[in-house]
Amino acid sequence: MAGTALLGRLSWQVGEVIATHAETTRTRSITFAIASWPGHRAGQHVDVRLTAEDGYQVERSYSIASPPEDGQRITLTVERIDDGEVSPYLIDELRVGDRLELRGPIGGHFVWEVQLGGPLLLVAGGSGIAPLMAMLRHRAAARNAVPARLLYSARSYEEVVYRDELARIGSDGSGLETIYTLTRSQPADWTGYRRRIDTEMLREVAWPRDRRPQTFICGGTEFVEAAAASLVALGHEPARIKTERFGPTGGT
Repeated sequence: MAGTALLGRLSWQVGEVIATHAETTRTRSITFAIASWPGHRAGQHVDVRLTAEDGYQVERSYSIASPPEDGQRITLTVERIDDGEVSPYLIDELRVGDRLELRGPIGGHFVWEVQLGGPLLLVAGGSGIAPLMAMLRHRAAARNAVPARLLYSARSYEEVVYRDELARIGSDGSGLETIYTLTRSQPADWTGYRRRIDTEMLREVAWPRDRRPQTFICGGTEFVEAAAASLVALGHEPARIKTERFGPTGGT
């Protein structure tokens, strides 16, 4: 009921596309300027509403990938769902200067701010990296060096979203470690993980439980549930494990 009441208080706003960027062959980042944007916290999401000429409307939810420090701009990273109603339009048709209706920010559980400290453990599956990237960008913008580890599962190296930016952040001396596992195909010289995230992988990668890391997991439902269960089995505190799931419609 509380979530319904919150949405009732949020009004739809118009966002103008000011930039787009292809992250991979299947994902695109879209930056909107929103004059009345109230600001957001890293990890929150927005609803997007499309209206057809005949009045038909469809809504989807997308995580905000940009940090709070971006002010009146937000960036959404959208993965193409081939039979989806929304993502093909956002990726193929949307252009700079176009306008969309957005509602948000939404969500108060899956959020991280630098004052919450760490260490920080981020576990991403595919496009589930988006809200975790907002956290890392917030950390970078605040020039914060809280220890952070990102375990990122992707089908192939080519499908790693934000690959170059993650490499830059990881080499700036701020204390971010990024570990990839590629589940379907790997480069010829690949020496990293080659399987889905499991308990043994998390045993090797996660901060020791006595460090009491703040953990955020985002991806498909099965992925998230398996990763969270593995961490609990390893002795991590359930209350310090925050999860965000998305389904086959492409939202978060």
